[in-house]
Amino acid sequence: MELTFVKCSGKYDGLTIVRHDGTTDSIACPKQRIIPHEMVHYAVESVLSNRGFLSLIREGQSAAFTTGGEDSSEAIERMVETFQAELWGERASAADLISTYEHACEARGHSIATVSADDVEAIRDRLSELTLQWDSLPQNGALTVRF
Repeated sequence: MELTFVKCSGKYDGLTIVRHDGTTDSIACPKQRIIPHEMVHYAVESVLSNRGFLSLIREGQSAAFTTGGEDSSEAIERMVETFQAELWGERASAADLISTYEHACEARGHSIATVSADDVEAIRDRLSELTLQWDSLPQNGALTVRF
């Protein structure tokens, strides 16, 4: 699957998704002063094998769906939120990030996806690469990744 993120003017950036079968979807990504939320999903889901939002889209779900409380996708959503919070603030130790993630899952009453300190560092590396690429894009510039 190909994901093309476009840095737009205004309140939203864009994402066009092209699945392996050629079907497409588009998402308006609210600007959040860091990389788009769905790009954080890409970083997390491309490192881990758990099924999250992008994995479900790759399997044929419409981009307009919500995860609907499926336990594995909710666990990935909490992980994406944890990494987003770190992008907005300061980097914590891998152990502290994992603890924060586990607490968020427990507070929402769903399972915890297995994540190691090595996974955290791999996701952080991917987020750093994406952030550098995204920040260097001009308005209307595009960044395409394969998932």
